[in-house]
Amino acid sequence: MRRGRLLRVERHLIRPPSSAFRFTHIHGLTWEDVRDAPPFPEIWRRLAAGLRPAVFLAAHNASFDSRVLRACCETYGMPPPPVRFLCTVKLARTVWRIFPTTLPDVCAHLGIALRHHDPGSDAEAAARIVLAAAARGWHP
Repeated sequence: MRRGRLLRVERHLIRPPSSAFRFTHIHGLTWEDVRDAPPFPEIWRRLAAGLRPAVFLAAHNASFDSRVLRACCETYGMPPPPVRFLCTVKLARTVWRIFPTTLPDVCAHLGIALRHHDPGSDAEAAARIVLAAAARGWHP
């Protein structure tokens, strides 16, 4: 996002260091889906360069996503993003008093299209939540 506009949405699959998989029942990904994908360092180098001008990174339940990203960076000896994470769960509770505050609930309340647990759709939804809050006068 830049200047209140969503510029693009990217979706990347990452090959984990092991074929042992957890949480397929949530995200639907299997080893077959990611075995030919690039490893984390290759993806992170490309993404990190584009994040340099960012003021913050937005994620729904950002404490989880920030921990996972920092752990991946640490595992591969790469610097984590130098910007803060903005949690759209907290934002939705503050701006609209939405409870429960699952991503599907917030998106339904705001009329945001969502294919839950699709990484591109989840990322776009977080961005659109931030944009909707900014339209109501919220600013980071």
